[in-house]
Amino acid sequence: MKKLCMALGFISLVLAAAAQNRPKLIVGMMIDQMRWDYLNRYASRYGTGGFKRLVNEGFNCERAFIPYTPTSTAPGHACVYTGSVPAMHGIAGNAWYDKTAHRSVYCTEDDSVQTVGSASLAGKQSPKNLWANTVSDELRLSNNFRSKTIAIALKDRGSILPGGHTANAAYWFDPSIGSFITSTFYMSALPPWLTGFNAKKLPDTYLKQNWKPLYALNTYVQSTADAKPYEDVIPGEDNVFDHVTDNITVNPYGTFLHLPGANTYTFDMAKAAIAGEGLGKDDFTDMLALSFSATDYIGHRFGPNSVEVEDMYLRFDQDLARFLTHLDATVGKGEYLIFLTADHGVAHVPGFAHENKLPAGLADDLVIGRQINDSVQKAFGLTNLIEHIANYQIYLNENVLQQWKGNRSEIKAYILRKLLQHPSISQAVDLAQPQEMSLPPEVQSMIVKGYNQKRSGDLQFIFKPQWFDGSVRGTTHGVWNPYDSHIPMLWFGKGVKPGKLYRDVYMTDIAPTLAAMMGIQPPNASIGKVIEELLPAAVKPQVQ
Repeated sequence: MKKLCMALGFISLVLAAAAQNRPKLIVGMMIDQMRWDYLNRYASRYGTGGFKRLVNEGFNCERAFIPYTPTSTAPGHACVYTGSVPAMHGIAGNAWYDKTAHRSVYCTEDDSVQTVGSASLAGKQSPKNLWANTVSDELRLSNNFRSKTIAIALKDRGSILPGGHTANAAYWFDPSIGSFITSTFYMSALPPWLTGFNAKKLPDTYLKQNWKPLYALNTYVQSTADAKPYEDVIPGEDNVFDHVTDNITVNPYGTFLHLPGANTYTFDMAKAAIAGEGLGKDDFTDMLALSFSATDYIGHRFGPNSVEVEDMYLRFDQDLARFLTHLDATVGKGEYLIFLTADHGVAHVPGFAHENKLPAGLADDLVIGRQINDSVQKAFGLTNLIEHIANYQIYLNENVLQQWKGNRSEIKAYILRKLLQHPSISQAVDLAQPQEMSLPPEVQSMIVKGYNQKRSGDLQFIFKPQWFDGSVRGTTHGVWNPYDSHIPMLWFGKGVKPGKLYRDVYMTDIAPTLAAMMGIQPPNASIGKVIEELLPAAVKPQVQ
């Protein structure tokens, strides 16, 4: 009995110590389309209070990767918070093709709910299509829903998927009115603090400020010259600094999404939510899931070597510094925990690559599909066998296949051979036969983890490095290559040991690491591993 009492006393001390080490607030920060190299590329011009503070006082995972392909926004957000991959959590892309309904399905669409905060249809969204739960769900489950979770992003999928199924609220931006909204999945009316925040019409303020570079253009030595012909334009404007936005009258809030002020606005919203929801103010750890979407909108238009992207990250660094100072003052210095990462990276603009004698190219997957359909019709007499192409995957028409009395594998093999004849494609695989993939094991593993039997296509093609489906202006992402899959991962604050790690870790490791730090169950589809190196040595109370 004495030994039992001693053991129970020890357990109580350990649990008490763990409770004391829990942060008041966890802030998840996802920067949409942030390549890993942006941390170093612009470091000489970052201040001391933003990215450098996280790096110097926190823990930096230098080799953090996405473990699956295709790499896009919705799967990235889902993977970070579920600790899982599309094969298991169901978010196979920003959208996928439903072969039964014969239509494309958006990742967070939900016709059973209504918009709250607007008369538009932009609020008909929920986490219904996410099969797994999230670390934010597990945090709330761990204390019978006394923790709060608030998720915020300009993009609906950037807030809904991190918030999970039990979030107190997920808020996203409605460009038809220039305000944050939500859906009836979460509430029937916006809270008063958000109504007041929306009434400030901050997007109008940022549009009136225009976008001028912080410094003289000739000092942006990490970027190409301004206004390259392969850069796209800001809607309603152009690709030349200064970007004059104070006179935009057609879809002004669509233009706003392409300004650094949209990132500032997201930080504004985060500060309002901390105050309005009282986050970090009681004995139960709260979670604030933030996603910054303007980085993606701007990155797609101008590419990673543009002055616009450099200037945007210099401005983001200043916003981040102010936000950390705000957390110090409101939640308490050393009382909050931050992780910062990205959902994906981005490729160089092919025009930039060609300008610098680097191999690159463009393809049109719709043209590829039409060419193969014509070949299949001539060879097998089957019309429109390829029903849809999305996420670099080919969806075959099952109704057409049923007309064929021969061996289906023969048709698949024929299509794979035709795909390999295209100059942009380096490999093509049958997703139902992963053991037959003649690929490096690292790439094969990424394909398998990204393949969802119910939602993915039948065949997948892999472009040569620095090739993608797109236009001559701007750039995109979605492939396995490091420029799309190597992402930042920074940890900062309570419970984090300062340091740096060079072994490979993955975005799926974030959720189980958070769960271990909090002493809660990992999400129910998690396959990630705990990053033990960032955890301080355990304090082991001595039982006398």
